Amino acid sequence: MKTIGLIGGMSWESTAEYYRLLNRLTRERLGGLHSARLVLYSVDFAQIERLQTAGRWEEAGEVLADAARSLEAAGADLLLICTNTMHKVADQVTAAVSVPLLHLADTTAAAVRAAGLRRVGLLGTAFTMEQDFYRGRLAAGGLDVQVPQADSRALVHQVIYEELCVGLVREESRAAYRRVIGELVAGGAEGIILGCTEIELLVRPEDSPVPVFPTTRLHAEAAVAAALAGP
Repeated sequence: MKTIGLIGGMSWESTAEYYRLLNRLTRERLGGLHSARLVLYSVDFAQIERLQTAGRWEEAGEVLADAARSLEAAGADLLLICTNTMHKVADQVTAAVSVPLLHLADTTAAAVRAAGLRRVGLLGTAFTMEQDFYRGRLAAGGLDVQVPQADSRALVHQVIYEELCVGLVREESRAAYRRVIGELVAGGAEGIILGCTEIELLVRPEDSPVPVFPTTRLHAEAAVAAALAGP
């Protein structure tokens, strides 16, 4: 098995889910006591969040690029950025190393296409929902992407940073997300992309009347498949 390098900590709540999924999926594929070959570089999310808010993306990208270099030096054969939002600096990370980066938006778009769907609603941070680095990548993958209205985007973003990133899962927030999902479905969405790695801690398949696409799980599945593939 190739070694998977994880750029994590954004937040560590979802990075822990990556670790659990990667190991469980490896055991399901290989059986017995097998677990994934992993190296993890966990950054301080408080530093990253300050840079995000200030729009200092290049500086944030250099933090992740340094992490990627360390992971490559530690023996990683492929890399994952364990957050949707920080794929804004994916090109900067890719340029810093010689091992491949498995882009989360690409794995998500492939899963939506495989399900025979095209028009999807996107939930995530305000950065992910409103900027083109992620939506544009999904569109390039053949998807028609819808996002919630401005007040609903603000609510989704707030729940991520003020609750999910610090380990709070509230039924009131689940109900609010159900309402936002309902609005997207009423607007024609055939599926919902859970485009923030923490959202899977809150939203379950039964919370949506249409299929949901959990990006953390999809990313982990693609990573294990790549790690177990031939040279």
